[in-house]
Amino acid sequence: MKSNLILSILLIFSSTGIAGQELMPVLNKTVSSQTIYKKGDNGFDTYRIPATVLTTKGTILAFAEARKHSRSDTGDIDLVLRRSTDGGQTWGEIITVWDDADNVCGNPAPVVDQTTGRIILLSTWNNGADHEKDIHARTSKDTRRVFVLYSDDDGCSWSQPREITSSVKRTDWTWYATGPCHAIQLKKGKHKNRIVVSCNHGLFKNGESAGSYSHLIYSDDHGNSWAIGGEGERDGNESTVTELKNGDLMLNMRGTRHKGRAKNESCRLVALSHDQGITLEPQRYDCSLIEPVCNGSIINYSPKGKLTQTLLFSNPNHTTKRKNMTVKISKDNGKNWQVAYQVCDTPAAYSDMVVLPDGTVGILYETGKESCYEQIEFTILPAVLFK
Repeated sequence: MKSNLILSILLIFSSTGIAGQELMPVLNKTVSSQTIYKKGDNGFDTYRIPATVLTTKGTILAFAEARKHSRSDTGDIDLVLRRSTDGGQTWGEIITVWDDADNVCGNPAPVVDQTTGRIILLSTWNNGADHEKDIHARTSKDTRRVFVLYSDDDGCSWSQPREITSSVKRTDWTWYATGPCHAIQLKKGKHKNRIVVSCNHGLFKNGESAGSYSHLIYSDDHGNSWAIGGEGERDGNESTVTELKNGDLMLNMRGTRHKGRAKNESCRLVALSHDQGITLEPQRYDCSLIEPVCNGSIINYSPKGKLTQTLLFSNPNHTTKRKNMTVKISKDNGKNWQVAYQVCDTPAAYSDMVVLPDGTVGILYETGKESCYEQIEFTILPAVLFK
């Protein structure tokens, strides 16, 4: 399962980079990369949907969906995990977090409660025979349900899943997805320690499917009870959230595949919350963050635990193809972005990031030579990229 690849970086000072953006100057440094999940391993056809967090004990957790029989989004799908206790250099064996026979256990959205050390994992479930389009149309056998699991032993073992659907899903919502990528615990303000999870849902209106929307859910009691927070406007989809230095939240959203994408420069949607996740202001397009319609990850670069004005964002940096996994950096709370590092120029899709105490950044992402679904890599980027 394990590979150890050292890639030599030699990036020269350049005035232009990917999509005409300015490149950050980088001198001779090394990037280490490991294959965490590989297609066909352990009897699973495909591993997808990465999510990663750092525990209070310094362990990196790398979550994924293990898809048993095919690459399909439905069918027999388990939630799995690998752990690294040495900063991402080596990884333990696969741990099964949730397996429900032939059904779907997916969309991992983990968060570490810094006050208790508990690792809280939000996830969604559906009948393995149901497809997304049927759930949207309400012609499926069942629907999407939302669950929470937890670990009190640094990710080695996990609780039974507990359903919270009635608290976080309205009756006119159809499809539902948590994340998929890490959730957050707030560090500032009246609701310090609030857990906030980015999600999306489908709406059923006038007897038919009525679009896709992003939203937030939150817990003020360490994951015991949950409520719906801010709701976005139409065309928001899979989403990722971060806390800004002033305590506001930024929800960053994948768009949908609609005919007008090109008019909006095929880019991400963004909305701010000024009340710690209860409401969202009107969403806007951030044309610096292009996408081919794919998940992305946003995170506050805070290696010492204190919020900063520096944000990082990862996704396939292309308007039509899932390729060119790239980390971008903003040093002004997301107002302006530039490329920090292109991780690869090969096929690449979903990703998530974790900031380590030494200032390095781990990116967990789907990639491959011929297809972006061949493997999930964990690449460590040096701190000099983000100074």
